[in-house]
Amino acid sequence: MLMVAGVVATACAVIAPATASAQGFIYNQHQPRANRANLIDDNHMLVQAGEIDYDYNNSRISAVGNVQMFYNGTSVEADKVIYDQKTKRLHAEGNIRMTDAEGKITYANILDLSDDYRDGFVDSLRVDTEDQTRMAATRADRSSGNYTVFDNGVYTACAPCKDDPKKPPLWQVKGARIIHNQTEKMLYFENAQLEFFGVPMAYLPYFSTPDPTEKRKSGFLMPGFTTYSAFGVGVEIPYYFALAPDFDATFNPRITSKQGVLFQGEFRQRLSNGAYQIRLYGIDQLDQGAFAGQPGDRQFRGGIETKGQFALNDKWTWGWDGVLLTDYYFMSDYRLAQYKDPFGSFLSLPTEAISQLYLIGVGNRSFFDARAIHYRSYSGNQNQVPVVAPVIDYNNVINSPIFGGEFSYKVNFTNLTRETAVFDPITTTANTNGLCLTTSADPMARAPSRCLLRGMPGTYTRLTAEAQWRKSYTDPLGQIWTPFVGVRADAIHADISNQPGVSNFLPVGDTQTVRLMPTVGFEYRYPFINVQPWGTTTIEPITQVIIRPDEPKAGKLPNEDAQSFVFDTSNLFAVDKFSGYDRVEGGSRANVGVQATNQFDRGGSVNAMFGQSYQMFGLNSFAVADVTNTGIDSGLQNPRSDYVASLAYSPNRTYTFSVRSRMDEATWNINRFEAQASANFDRWSASVTYGDYAEQPELGYQARREGIMTTGSLKVAANWVVTGSARWDLQSNKINQYVFGAGYVDDCFVLAANYVSSYNYSVGSGPPVLNKTYLLTLGLRTIGINSVNF
Repeated sequence: MLMVAGVVATACAVIAPATASAQGFIYNQHQPRANRANLIDDNHMLVQAGEIDYDYNNSRISAVGNVQMFYNGTSVEADKVIYDQKTKRLHAEGNIRMTDAEGKITYANILDLSDDYRDGFVDSLRVDTEDQTRMAATRADRSSGNYTVFDNGVYTACAPCKDDPKKPPLWQVKGARIIHNQTEKMLYFENAQLEFFGVPMAYLPYFSTPDPTEKRKSGFLMPGFTTYSAFGVGVEIPYYFALAPDFDATFNPRITSKQGVLFQGEFRQRLSNGAYQIRLYGIDQLDQGAFAGQPGDRQFRGGIETKGQFALNDKWTWGWDGVLLTDYYFMSDYRLAQYKDPFGSFLSLPTEAISQLYLIGVGNRSFFDARAIHYRSYSGNQNQVPVVAPVIDYNNVINSPIFGGEFSYKVNFTNLTRETAVFDPITTTANTNGLCLTTSADPMARAPSRCLLRGMPGTYTRLTAEAQWRKSYTDPLGQIWTPFVGVRADAIHADISNQPGVSNFLPVGDTQTVRLMPTVGFEYRYPFINVQPWGTTTIEPITQVIIRPDEPKAGKLPNEDAQSFVFDTSNLFAVDKFSGYDRVEGGSRANVGVQATNQFDRGGSVNAMFGQSYQMFGLNSFAVADVTNTGIDSGLQNPRSDYVASLAYSPNRTYTFSVRSRMDEATWNINRFEAQASANFDRWSASVTYGDYAEQPELGYQARREGIMTTGSLKVAANWVVTGSARWDLQSNKINQYVFGAGYVDDCFVLAANYVSSYNYSVGSGPPVLNKTYLLTLGLRTIGINSVNF
């Protein structure tokens, strides 16, 4: 036997594993570490150790003391390594750490493998993969370079406890045998049990899952459970098909206790410039009589959902969303369309589905959006829902100054069709006696206190184009003068169906209207700035004068997109305060206010604004009742508007406070008041919103409304979060909505439970209906996520 010992602490050898002669051994004790990697190739093994012994007679090489071995992209570290060149086997002992080419790390006490790592065994091993999954076993046997059998194996995707690595992980799966098929990239568990914190929770005779290196693999997914009175108890057993790298499919039947099998399937494909998906539903109902008198009273029910989005280039994108159903109650009856919380639990049902085709373009200072939209109602009033085809918006701000100022323009085209008029009874009398549907030659028969026309029947088309120029000047005194001019033109065509009651609101038949609204105005600001050691105070009086003619045909045209309106400091200085295009603010108006801002040097700021609007001359658009009474009771209906004020205070990033108020111009009574406070800490956050709103009988609010909305979340531990919200109606002294949830989320596990209780209100119907929902979500990383809804 020849013993070679390095003069320094480390010896180095390059070995040709396939050769048994002494020529295969090369020793260089002075080879720098940086150059040793250059010696590694597919035919040589690099070994570093404190001592290297070569046995000529038995063709064995032994490396002892801090051994490091590199071969075929795999490294082995151990106290002792013996390589037998005759049998081509590698034997390692003590503190073994083997890292393969994929980044998987194996720790063990004894390792015995062939030199190509195809066959062998490992005792007392632990395997850590690159994606933070871990396996351990008393012994692992490897054969054919493909199969590895772990005896008494343990698998988890959770990191070990930092304070006590020997402590059981949050969850783990133990199996009498775990078989890893490397070709299939699958893990098969035999006689397994699921443990949480080392405590067995579920017995699994047999199950399989893709190994951590496989991101997409065909097979069964986690089952799901749902309960609902319409179909009883439902169990879903999804199967996933990884058909190709760019497309896949999921077959997801739901077996229900009352209605049979609800078949569900989804196909997805990703292309070079986008992706699309198609989802199908279908059920042959066993007990269609359970839906007697309802749209679901039929044998077959089903639907199709699809969506897709594709990029034409870096500026243009097109796509679609589509829903087609046998009946509008299908999605809600089978709980198929539901919103989810951040944990993945189902929270509530949407009221409608949107089918649309769209084209979007985004430039440096321009935006284009064109789409055709069909709303599918889940509440049964489909004939009252409009089809919007198309609606087109284009906005552009010219890059170059024109006459030294900024020039912008925008265009909107809208075309919608509705079969049946949508009336909104705003008094009990109107709802009970059906006064919304009466016809009368007297236009005042439609008293504003009776009902509103929320949607006109027929076809409505409008083209709007608007252009504006403005430029700001700052004089030597610091005063800022901003003149602006603009013009807006609307071309309107309305073909209104002569349905009962509609003529009380709008002229029926075919109507064409052209509406022109020029604008001339200026805005004046004079900021006064005071700098102190503690911060900077800015007080800025603001005056705005807008000259416009009267609104053409005010209140006599359909109003589809401008029905929502709240007057406050956010739109005090808006040239047109209406929320949409169907109404346009006419008449000449002066908007006056003052804004004060304190910016503290040590952080924090206070911003306050107070103002009022004055109708100088012409027709006040907000005093004219249209089909929805938009503007009435808004605070702008009088020549002198209500006072509006706001205050926002943010001392730091933790706290924010804001107050918004509208006060009666004559009495200073509060007509609208909102206050909000929020706090965000590392472990908890909370917000409280208080609202107090005066009655607005012309809009259907016959009594004062007052309530408090609270939300909060608390991080009770490193990964545990408790959330909740409640809405308290102070007028009726009733909590009419509350949500409570608790969840655990980390890198390997999700557990969430939610309880939702709320009242559903419907205009003109009976008393509100109380709905209660319980939700539970459980997810194990790399294995799956499951939700239960009941």
